[in-house]
Amino acid sequence: MAKVYLDANILIDIAKRRKPLDFANFKGHDLFTSPLSFHILIYVAKYKIPSQKINNLKEYLELVDFNEKIVDAALTGPTVDFEDNVQLHSAAEEDCNLFLTSDKKILAMKFFGKVKIAGEISLDG
Repeated sequence: MAKVYLDANILIDIAKRRKPLDFANFKGHDLFTSPLSFHILIYVAKYKIPSQKINNLKEYLELVDFNEKIVDAALTGPTVDFEDNVQLHSAAEEDCNLFLTSDKKILAMKFFGKVKIAGEISLDG
């Protein structure tokens, strides 16, 4: 079973249907994201709350606690972008195997600790 972290940009793509994601492909795998990703999604897409669409999306995801440990780690890097760092440290904190993103700078890293960074869904090796 893989632990897969969805970066905020992937969550936005899924919600806006710019990047289709069949959650059935993840049967037996756990999907994670940060509460910060939901904040970004709701703000960028201008969702009104309550939103059944957001509630439905949340049903497929587990949220990594956004706490002081994550903030402290994010303030040290590895990038100059705090939000990117929060995402990366959240995935590492949850011991995720795969970090999905469309951010070219993050993709160039290839790995963050033990977390493999990928631009598309690949649960093989």
